[in-house]
Amino acid sequence: MTPLITANQLEEIINSGENVLLCDCRFDLTNPEAGRKAYEESHMLGAIYVDLDQDLSGPKTGSNGRHPLPSPEAWAQTKTRLGINGNTLVVAYDKQGSVYASRLWWMLKATGHANVRVLDGGLDAWNGPMGSIPRQPTPSPHPQSPMPYFGLALVDELMSNISSKKNIVLDARSNDRFHGENETIDPIGGHIPGAINHFFKNNLSATTFKAPEQLYKQFLELLGSTKASEVIHSCGSGVSACHNLLAMEAAGLKGSRLYVGSWSEWCSNPDRPIEL
Repeated sequence: MTPLITANQLEEIINSGENVLLCDCRFDLTNPEAGRKAYEESHMLGAIYVDLDQDLSGPKTGSNGRHPLPSPEAWAQTKTRLGINGNTLVVAYDKQGSVYASRLWWMLKATGHANVRVLDGGLDAWNGPMGSIPRQPTPSPHPQSPMPYFGLALVDELMSNISSKKNIVLDARSNDRFHGENETIDPIGGHIPGAINHFFKNNLSATTFKAPEQLYKQFLELLGSTKASEVIHSCGSGVSACHNLLAMEAAGLKGSRLYVGSWSEWCSNPDRPIEL
């Protein structure tokens, strides 16, 4: 099943009466309240708001990155509170090129919920009904069981990979931040030694994802003969990296992994090497 769904496909599914949970994932890293405010002003009719900081991240320690994952137990409780159960088709959207929607998509897939899609083009592609009354989630009557995250790469493996070069580390940040220029979010600029750069916005044509054939060709040129299972995705804090992971899946390149701590975790320890 493709990880993407078009607005027309979604409208047909909603009209058919299928159980669909629309998740508005809009967010702004520089103004964390902006996404919720935008949702409260207008959103896809029936959508709930899913907050990157409150719902899709766990407690920060100062050394585990800006958006660490919640524990499997906490994430199971959040899924239950949001009304997600095994029969729910979850469709995530935002207005930032699907970057935050991709984080929700990855977290659900990584904990065993396969029935999740990202609305291609996000809110800009939607011509269906809109609402302005916030909807409170309806908790699932069937509590979700904690599931470990599948497809994670941890910092120790990334350290070992500098010398072993068993995997390609693919960094989703913009090229200038990758090279330590114009860094305004993290305290130190640069990238993990040996990583290569693929800005997540290169997966898009305007606001929608490029065709699967284009994405396949793009990643083939970038990765050569490297298998998808030998790719570890990184970015600033484990969010935009999910966009590259989703784009690879859309291209039929499945099995790559996520380093969720990403640069914000990596640079928190001065003993870790840095490349510019």
